Formats: sequence, structure tokens, C-alpha cells
Amino acid sequence: MRIGSTLSLFVIASIGLGTSFVGIETGLAAVPPVLFAAFRFDFAAVLLLGFVAYRYEIWTPQSRNDVFAIVASGVFVVAINNGLLFVGQQYTTSGAAAVTYGLLPVISPLFAFLLLSDRVSAIDFGGILVGLVGVLILVSPTPGSLGDSTYGQSLIAIAALSIALGSVATKRFKPTLAMLPLSAWAMALGAVLLHITSVAIGETTSIAWTPETLTAVVYVGIPGTAVAYGAYFLLIAQAGPVHANLVAYTVPAVATVSGWLVLGEVLSATTVIGFFIILAGFVVIQRSAVRELRDNYRRPPGYEETATTDRTEFVTDD
Repeated sequence: MRIGSTLSLFVIASIGLGTSFVGIETGLAAVPPVLFAAFRFDFAAVLLLGFVAYRYEIWTPQSRNDVFAIVASGVFVVAINNGLLFVGQQYTTSGAAAVTYGLLPVISPLFAFLLLSDRVSAIDFGGILVGLVGVLILVSPTPGSLGDSTYGQSLIAIAALSIALGSVATKRFKPTLAMLPLSAWAMALGAVLLHITSVAIGETTSIAWTPETLTAVVYVGIPGTAVAYGAYFLLIAQAGPVHANLVAYTVPAVATVSGWLVLGEVLSATTVIGFFIILAGFVVIQRSAVRELRDNYRRPPGYEETATTDRTEFVTDD
């Protein structure tokens, strides 16, 4: 696994998805939720399909497995997940929603075991639970806020189940198509399904397009979706769905900081503590990657490590 690339994708996905919450909150004041989710992937699909058509020699589905993986991603990761998430956020607080959505990394190992026969070690699962505790401290939900809307919380819980299932199913089908073209087609399929759903439930298409609303939709569609979801799908391919879904822990942290910077929301002491607990859980789960980065940092410049039968030695590049 390319550690630097994997961590970069994780950071890009976390920042893109986390900062998009500010745009979502702004846009929902004027745009119906499912239609907003559809607009989100309209932008992303057009941009990514154009990019992969230019960049990749093979960018269209080549096998049934490719089609199945696109359908799994488009239906579960894009359409169902985002449709329910956008609607659910109308009926509950962002903090309560973050706690419910934070169940995603806990659910993913179950689907990974059932569909991929992947087992999660006790230490890894302990790290996942530590991260969940960090999310709870970060958002500091009150019993009242969690219980204000069973309906909204239920929709968000189903959204978390949907993305966990979709991310694992995408891996299960073993597509031959590169992950970025696959994610572009999945976004296109998801956008179509969301538009159909929006029409079916009678959402209005009469929108007052103010500069603020347009900016929110464009921001959510490009960095918050085209870039962030592209990184997320690549992360599934490189690190697997269980580790990729750890972004559900960092997204609330990024969203909280974004709210502080952009909307002037309060950044409390418990928020900072939650950040560090989430980081501790992440370090436990990614301990091998952290050790490798540490060793690379300590290694003298101009040297490379070569293994011999009984020892490890350093040799120069000359």
C-alpha cells in the first residue's frame, strides 16, 4: 500500500466532505433536499466523466462486474445515502446527525466480514470504538437533541447502513475498471436516480437563485463531491472499505472547524478534546502506516533499505 498516497486521499476526502456541510446548510434554505443532492452529483458526474474521458484510455465499463460495481456504488453510496442524509438533516441537529453517521465505521466491518470475509482485529475494532467516543465528545449531543426526531435520525441511520453496504459491495464485485472512472459513472447514475426521486415526491423546481445559493451548490458539487467522492472511491480501492469509512469520524471534526471559521460557531474545549480522541483512534487503526512514516522520517537521506537473509542494511544510491 502506498502510505503517502493513502493518507493524502484520506485528508482530501475528509476536508472536502467536512467543509461541504457549510454549503449544504446554506443551500437547503432555498433548494429542496433531494433535488440539492441531485445537483451535487450533476456537477461531479459531468466534471469527472470529462476528466476520465481525457485521462484514461479505458474509461467505460468493460464487464458485468464493472456494471454491478457501478450500480452498487450509484444506488447505495450516492443515491440512497445522499437522499436520506439530506432529508434527514432537516429534522435533526447536525450534532445528532454526526453521532448517528459516526456509526458507519462500526457497521462497515460487519459488511466486510459477510461479503469479503475480511476480519477486523480486536485492536483495530478498539480503535474504531475510540474514534466513536471522540465523535460523541466532539459534537456533545444532549439526550434531548438525540430524541427530538426519531424520523430524521432513522433516515440518517439508514444512510449510514447504505454507504457501508455500497462501499463493501463495490469491492466485492472486483471490477476491472479503474476506480476513478467507476466512481464517475456511479455519480452519474446516482444523479439520475436522485432527480427521478425528486420528481416522484413532488419537490419544486422553482428556486430563487441568489449568489449565496448558487455558490453553495457549486461548492458542494465540485470540491465537496467531485473531488471528495473521487478521493473516497480511490481510498476504497487502496485501503479497503473499513479504513475508507473512517472518514465518517474526521468529517464531523472538519465540519465543526469549518463552522467556526465560516459561520462563527463556538469551538469549545470538548471539541478540541474530541479531535484528539478521534486522532488517537485513527493512530491505533493505522499504526502500521504511522510506524512506516516514522521510519521513513528517521531514515538518513540518500539511503534505501534492503533486506538480506539475516539482517537489514542500508546502502547508498551511488
